[in-house]
Amino acid sequence: MRTKGADFIWFDGNIVKWEDANIPVTTHALHYGTSVFEGIRAYSSRNNLYVFRLREHLERLQQSAAVYSIALKYTAEELQGATIELLKKNQMRQSCYIRPLAFVGQHGIDLNVTMDSPTHVVIIMFPFAKYFKEEGIRACISSWRRIHDSSTPPMAKAGGNYLNSVLATQESNRNGYEESVMLDRDGNVSEASGENIFIVRNNKIYTPHIGVSALEGITRDTAMEIAKNLGYEIVERPISRTELYMADELFLTGTAAEITAIVNIDGRPVGDGKEGPVSGRIRTIYSKIVTAELADYNKWLTPVW
Repeated sequence: MRTKGADFIWFDGNIVKWEDANIPVTTHALHYGTSVFEGIRAYSSRNNLYVFRLREHLERLQQSAAVYSIALKYTAEELQGATIELLKKNQMRQSCYIRPLAFVGQHGIDLNVTMDSPTHVVIIMFPFAKYFKEEGIRACISSWRRIHDSSTPPMAKAGGNYLNSVLATQESNRNGYEESVMLDRDGNVSEASGENIFIVRNNKIYTPHIGVSALEGITRDTAMEIAKNLGYEIVERPISRTELYMADELFLTGTAAEITAIVNIDGRPVGDGKEGPVSGRIRTIYSKIVTAELADYNKWLTPVW
């Protein structure tokens, strides 16, 4: 965050003032990227605030920490309670973004992080609306390849992983695009810099399986369940770069991006250059789910007030 987002932050079991949540410059995570995190959204609706798929995000945080042997001192249930407590302490009633972060602290300069290394957990939140334009975005294929499981586990949502995405985003923005699509080391479509990707061809939906270095996204899972309930066939398989140029529709899924259509890829219009009907239907239903307008999906919502 460039500026103060809320008055209070949850830090190792205590709620502290934003300006008092400080760490030493010798923190291991600052030097080596030894952190894991989550991005969670809460939506304002019907005189309440609803956190979307809170438990699933916190369970994934635990899984990411386990991959890197970063000791997480709190259970998913404890962190869930802490999140709700912090939202109330900040008197948060508007739609917001929530960032739980676990990181290695004063470990020293060696790289042998173990479950005995000192770790910390923080929860940050700030008001948040739209990340991308609802009408769709322009994207390009990045020259940077997505990290591979043989070197850095892409299924763990680790801070250091995102240097890969930083390079891809910088490149796309320099070239006048709003997002980048990354290929895996074999040249298959992996994901965007911070989102999963779907293509629509002949009224069927395809998405890369997680074996092509894609994150097992929670919004990805949500979109797949919505699509299945709408009667669409979904296939997880390798997708070539060329298929992006042949797609009837392309859309991204992610906590920040929600459901966002790609309307132009590498300077080529996707379909008629507008959000397609399949993407639009999934986006509309997603918007209703997160604002508690569809009771069948309320299992994914945690009310705050």
